[in-house]
Amino acid sequence: MKRNAQAQWQGDLKQGKGSISTDSGVLDSTQYSFGTRFESGKGTNPEELIGAAHAGCFSMALSMMLGEEGLTPDSVDTQASVSLDQVEGGFAITAIHLDVAARVPGADQATFDRAADNAKQGCPVSKVFNADITMDATLES
Repeated sequence: MKRNAQAQWQGDLKQGKGSISTDSGVLDSTQYSFGTRFESGKGTNPEELIGAAHAGCFSMALSMMLGEEGLTPDSVDTQASVSLDQVEGGFAITAIHLDVAARVPGADQATFDRAADNAKQGCPVSKVFNADITMDATLES
């Protein structure tokens, strides 16, 4: 299975601008620029998109891991915070923190914690990064 996205850029780094599109059409010439990446400009940026991908992948993985325990979540809410830092040789995504809150009828804390940890390690998007991935997972009642 392959999924496709395209990016187009015009101009220099600081004054230029670009657009990102996906074959699904969910992103259709969505604007990005230096301002949306390093300041608070309107539009998106690669790190925000990586965070969305990671949050979505993790939420699905946690649902799967809970299913393997015979549990079905009512909800899984995940926020991913992606850290882009200057390192030797340029910039790198150094860390991603997942904040997870889930409602899972019948789950005990140990089962939930095990499923969340397995989801964090097993999520295909987690496996892409050479970054420190941390997580706070809360089982809500």
